[in-house]
Amino acid sequence: MISVSDLTVSRGERVLFRDLSFQIVSGEAVALTGANGAGKTTLLRTLAGFIRPDAGTVAFADSEPAEARARHIHWLGHLDGLKTGRRAREELDFQARWAGADADGIAAAIDVLALGPLLDLEVRKLSAGQRRRLAFARLVAAPRPLWLLDEPFAPLDARWRAALGLLMQTHLDKGGAILAAVHDPLPVAARAFDIGAGR
Repeated sequence: MISVSDLTVSRGERVLFRDLSFQIVSGEAVALTGANGAGKTTLLRTLAGFIRPDAGTVAFADSEPAEARARHIHWLGHLDGLKTGRRAREELDFQARWAGADADGIAAAIDVLALGPLLDLEVRKLSAGQRRRLAFARLVAAPRPLWLLDEPFAPLDARWRAALGLLMQTHLDKGGAILAAVHDPLPVAARAFDIGAGR
């Protein structure tokens, strides 16, 4: 699904990683590990197209990189990327439709993530865990094959970690793939990929 070859990325004068190569195939979850500062978030942002690497290539199966990033990848950063002044309903509708969802997809996301009681609240009034569920909604509403997730479960309690683990497993069972930067184990079977010790 994605193939990375000889990737080198630096921030300022510091090289975060050099000559990094790996592949992720359909149906596979990969837990991206490494110490703080090792470059986990930077790697995810590079794959998502937000950072240009110093060297190396990122290739996507059956798609040019620009097409893959526009239509086949979901990026969920460590920050939720939600507009706090909007009501949850408005934010969900905007984000999900921007990602290509229709009304049925949005309704399914509301049901699966139990967002109904939150929809009339302003995003800023939601707890961190509730905001995370709202951010996850577009992944359900507008299915895309590759999920790039940065600390996806950090603000969630045990119940919702388990529930979102089931969502992830369903995604994998349908042929999707996941690359997630984590400090704790993912709630699905995953291959570990450690990018270093950091500084």
